[in-house]
Amino acid sequence: MKVAEPAVAAWEWLSKPAPLVAPTLLGMVLVRQFADGLQVRAQIVETEAYTAGDPACHAYRRKTCRNQVMFGPPGHLYVYRIYGLYHCLNIVTEAEGIASAVLIRAAQLDCLPEWIPANKRLKPARVAAGPGLLCQALRIDGSHNGWRLEPVAAGQEGIWLEGSPAWEAQFPIVQTTRIGITRGVELPWRWYIKGHPAVSHY
Repeated sequence: MKVAEPAVAAWEWLSKPAPLVAPTLLGMVLVRQFADGLQVRAQIVETEAYTAGDPACHAYRRKTCRNQVMFGPPGHLYVYRIYGLYHCLNIVTEAEGIASAVLIRAAQLDCLPEWIPANKRLKPARVAAGPGLLCQALRIDGSHNGWRLEPVAAGQEGIWLEGSPAWEAQFPIVQTTRIGITRGVELPWRWYIKGHPAVSHY
């Protein structure tokens, strides 16, 4: 994995609609720091956008206790559970009061932490090849909902981004329709790095 550049202030450039932010996240590195000092880095290889007026968006109908983070300021995490089993990680975008977020669908870990099962270690590129797998690999759950993307000091837990949000096409990008939904299926709001082994589906 390419050495990441210094962390950027997420709230300064995530204040755009999710469909504009989602492709710029490809190639950036999501950093998960644990209280014991362990840092796990995951290069983002697949994203999907969800925004106001989108029937597939959790906030399409109204603001609720579940989706209220989506209406908050950009640069925060929206984490929700699907099927009662798996968590999904989203980054809130656009101006406060407008529901908009980018789902991080898949990433490539720079190293495999000790809690990754032996059978999954046989295919390291697939460890975080899906939104539920990503959260399992980085140990992200509902307790992280609402967290701010921000570097933290040693001895603290934190999640942030590294790299430049100024998208430079150093790799081929595919734009296509989203998957795993039943509404808004025609919207081409899914992006991934072409041919990358960590992409959830081709």
